[in-house]
Amino acid sequence: MDVDPERKRKFWAYSILGLMIITSLWYYHLNPLYMYLVAYLWFGFTYGILMQYGRFCFASAWRDLIAIGVTRMFIGILIALATFSLVLAVLATKQMSTFHPGPLGPNELIGGLLFGIGMTLAGGCASGTLYKTGEGNGTSWLALFGIVFSQAIFVDYGGFFDTFLTGYAFKEPLITLSQYFPNLGPFKYVVGNSIINVIIPVIILIVLAYYIVARKGIMRRLMESKTASADGGVPKPTIGDDMKGIWLMITASKRTAIAGILLGIVSGIHVFTIQSLRYRDGINNFGQILWHLGFVNQVSSLHTVFDPGYWYITTQEAQFGAWVMEHLGINMRNNIFYGTMNGIPAPWHNPPLLMSIGIILGAATIALMNNEFKLKMPNRELAVWGLLGGIFMGIGARLAFGCNIGAFYIRVAGGDPGGWLFFAGMGAGALGGVKMFNWWTNRKLASDLADFDIDL
Repeated sequence: MDVDPERKRKFWAYSILGLMIITSLWYYHLNPLYMYLVAYLWFGFTYGILMQYGRFCFASAWRDLIAIGVTRMFIGILIALATFSLVLAVLATKQMSTFHPGPLGPNELIGGLLFGIGMTLAGGCASGTLYKTGEGNGTSWLALFGIVFSQAIFVDYGGFFDTFLTGYAFKEPLITLSQYFPNLGPFKYVVGNSIINVIIPVIILIVLAYYIVARKGIMRRLMESKTASADGGVPKPTIGDDMKGIWLMITASKRTAIAGILLGIVSGIHVFTIQSLRYRDGINNFGQILWHLGFVNQVSSLHTVFDPGYWYITTQEAQFGAWVMEHLGINMRNNIFYGTMNGIPAPWHNPPLLMSIGIILGAATIALMNNEFKLKMPNRELAVWGLLGGIFMGIGARLAFGCNIGAFYIRVAGGDPGGWLFFAGMGAGALGGVKMFNWWTNRKLASDLADFDIDL
């Protein structure tokens, strides 16, 4: 007797949900302090659901904007950014924000450039790679492999990264725009970090996307509808028409827009939850709990692990790569990144890594429920692109101290203007990646057509 495919899909979706619940209860049974880990896991699960639902990917945003003139994903990301910045600013006024800025320098631009190339080659950014992994995309699996181990090798090999940190990065300023408005009191976070650093640039980018990319097509449709209802003549667009056009562009995909708003809100709730747990446990880093429980070999020399307190990708993957390589007999702690700053916790003791796992499981759950899960093994060409893209993303993320989430989305929303440097680099890299693909496609097409040449 054949099993109904829909029932089979729902069985696996509910099984993942059951696994999440059992894992949460087991952590609580082991130690109530582990609810810190559970929080990260469930927020990852939620991010995975929302990203898969909205097809939320920064690689798609830049690629679609550059290659085919589609603004849907680009606008969705800006909506998420603006929403999160407002929530984060309000949390900062109540001393409930976990945000900390990164070093401000050209390394963010360079890292963004490499990352943008990589995400275009791989067909997904760091967060997009995770949720597409949950959908069964084999190319994303290889990209994730590249992200994990390129970072681990890059920060440990030859001492270059230690020199980069001590000789350059640690000397760069840490800036949020709120610090320039001390006379505004708590309201400085709203004005500096949100309105000036995010809301105004987002409005400008939306207007530019409309006039440069979307206006021509939208106005043609609007004017055609006006002509059909008028008595001859072609009406000229008015300011009102352009305002309507911008709104039509923003709402072109309600699914993406809704996902963007919800991602911004959930990101804020995540920050609030982690800060509340830190206050409850009297800590500022989960490494202190691991040290207290006797897992001293998993933390850094400062008794810390990587624990950002908000949505983040790539650093925890670098830790996983180091954990695997360490179990293969390679010393991964003789450097600043692991030995002094982040430690190498076991995967089950790594809060952000559990969040990444949660993203994969959340995406898999909703993909199964919506019949969008499918195991797709890449051909040789896609496998190479995926792996190469992952390597570029990994190296770019280390140079910029984060990816599309940690170096752009979180950093800009928190008031750090350096995140816009990464954004610009990411866009330039995406443009380069699109041109690289076009070159490769044309070259391959010319080669294939040459096989059909006939001498007469």
